[in-house]
Amino acid sequence: MKKEALTRKETLAIGLMLFALFFGAGNMIFPPSLGQQAGVNTWSATVGFLITGVGLPLLGIIATSKTNGDFTKIANRVHPIFGIFFTIVLYLAIGPFFGIPRTDTVAFEIGVTPFLSDSALASNVPLMIYTIIFFGITLFLSLNPTKIVDRIGKVLTPLLLTVLAILVLKSLLTPMGEFQLPQPRYESASFVAGFVDGYLTMDAIAALVFGIVVISSIREKGIVNSQKLSAICIKAGFIAAIGLILVYVSLAYIGASSVESIGMQANGGAILTAVARELFGGFGTIILGLAITFACLTTSIGLISACSSFFNRIFPKLSYKGFVVVLTIFSAVIANVGLTQLISISVPILTFIYPIAISLIVLSLVASVLRFGREVYVLAVVTSSFFSLFDGLNAANLKIASIDKLFTNHLPLYSDGMGWLIPTLIACIIGYMISKIHGSYVEDLESSSRKAS
Repeated sequence: MKKEALTRKETLAIGLMLFALFFGAGNMIFPPSLGQQAGVNTWSATVGFLITGVGLPLLGIIATSKTNGDFTKIANRVHPIFGIFFTIVLYLAIGPFFGIPRTDTVAFEIGVTPFLSDSALASNVPLMIYTIIFFGITLFLSLNPTKIVDRIGKVLTPLLLTVLAILVLKSLLTPMGEFQLPQPRYESASFVAGFVDGYLTMDAIAALVFGIVVISSIREKGIVNSQKLSAICIKAGFIAAIGLILVYVSLAYIGASSVESIGMQANGGAILTAVARELFGGFGTIILGLAITFACLTTSIGLISACSSFFNRIFPKLSYKGFVVVLTIFSAVIANVGLTQLISISVPILTFIYPIAISLIVLSLVASVLRFGREVYVLAVVTSSFFSLFDGLNAANLKIASIDKLFTNHLPLYSDGMGWLIPTLIACIIGYMISKIHGSYVEDLESSSRKAS
């Protein structure tokens, strides 16, 4: 049945669903790690982290809402072949190759391994059993996408928030210590360091994937008008953004205030485990395990659903449910490789593709105001691809000595992992000038194409 609007309760449920989809494995791990390393500079680093960890995902949701959840329409502005190729790369990266398997491995290593004996930890059997259970639940909840809002937005999200609230409240009532001096990376450029750290959440890319899930959920409630769909999607995006900000700030505080009590830890997972044990003893590890499990499970469900919907559109011979089964099994197999291997492979690739995605998101949002042609998209993507390639090589410890020396000495922000930014801005300006000379506008070309078809 068609509806003109959703109730506040229905909109809130969709916003909570989107929050739960975003708030997955990396979101729990990276803010406390940032807090420990940034120390007294935690808040400036957190601001940078919020820009890429919250601001960009929100912009991604807004951008995809204007294309009915189809990011391919935005990427097509570079070239149709690039549009479908890059969108597939994004879905594979955030989906079965990295994002989905990571939800399982993080949930296992933080939520289960603290309770295992040394002999069990030395075996692959516990991870295998956990993976079967984890992805079995994911499969069941993903097969019927019309129920995602009810199952995630109304059930799993409140449980997740309750568990997190208990941990955060305890840390505020019984502070673990003072903020310490920052680590070298956060001494003089804490904002930029936090900005780059936000990449690791993968949420700006996830926003391009989750748009289709949110749009589908709104349609299932009877909203079919494109403008109203977009408006509700944007409202849901702001609800999710507020939730993410509150959680990230809280987790960064927990990390920054924990050093005196638990010492410097190797990663965010170890920090949270030690903090939970410090604040609640053995019960704390159970609380943390629940929080991680809920966060990872909701993200896994959302990613499986979004990727299945996308690939079903591209390859319609296999049904949505068929893709759910295939992607779930494939992700389960990859997950058994282990968290360390997944991260070591994914970080360089994400470092390469993230700036391209950021460029497309920002350009799509300002296009209707500035009215520029395809030249801007092409130059922005080519330039960001070129420079982010070297950032990716650096992340993989595959530096090309001569180029690395050249860029370190002459390219602003290169040493901070953002060497692509200034050249891409310059490329956009040049492209804008060229498009003005030619008098071509992407929106006009798209309108003509739609009319002709």
